Amino acid sequence: MIGVEITRQAKRRRTLYAFLALVAIPVVVMTALLVNGGPGPDDRGGSPNLVDVASSSGLNFALFMLLATSQFLLVVVVSLFAGDAVASEAQWGSLRYLLTRPIARFRLLRTKLVVAGLYATGAVLTVPVASVAMGTVAFGWSSVQTPLAGALGVNTGVSRLALATGYVVATMAVVVALAFLFSTMTDAPLTAVGGAVVLVVVSEILDQVSALGSIRTGLPTHYWLAWLDLLVDPVDASKMTTGLLEMLPWVVVPLLLAFWNFRRKDVLS
Repeated sequence: MIGVEITRQAKRRRTLYAFLALVAIPVVVMTALLVNGGPGPDDRGGSPNLVDVASSSGLNFALFMLLATSQFLLVVVVSLFAGDAVASEAQWGSLRYLLTRPIARFRLLRTKLVVAGLYATGAVLTVPVASVAMGTVAFGWSSVQTPLAGALGVNTGVSRLALATGYVVATMAVVVALAFLFSTMTDAPLTAVGGAVVLVVVSEILDQVSALGSIRTGLPTHYWLAWLDLLVDPVDASKMTTGLLEMLPWVVVPLLLAFWNFRRKDVLS
């Protein structure tokens, strides 16, 4: 079933358009950096940012694109894959047909979840892979220049990029869980997708409100950028570890609710 579902989703136009968008954004940014000669120093007197060294090498460009896309574009794409998983079948009227076949609801939902997770992982991986390829052609293959910690060797830079990508994949698991839960609750895919995106955006806004104090640490997006600690030497992984633990309930609870809701749902369409 998983292989069949992967093939079905691969043939859909929204899958093609989503991956094209993830490749097109690095092209646009790379072109802008080449035309403008790269960003100059921060003239506002603030600390240097990752964008200031984005054109230093292909690895730098990939790290910047991972940062730039992980806060919204990847959220939308991942929500699309997970939020569309069940709701689209209900909208098309094929969900009831699927359940009349000798397939348990748990198995059907598990298949949908696995495939959504695979496509979400593929979406995240597309950004650094495409960015490294483009950035290497445009800016060369050399060490990673970090805003505050100086240069990191090529091998170190590759390993840090891989770890950062893995962490972003983990953060997107929250989006998958939320969108998948909404997908089992509605017959409208856009509602499921929009619901997950809105929750993430609200979480990001609330995380900026310092008056909330320690409450912010419980928000699903509070530790999303903890992977930036990989750009210092030596690495302090404490925030990343805390972030993974804090995000775990935001993955487990929505998924449990999704399976519980779908088992008792009266499917009419």
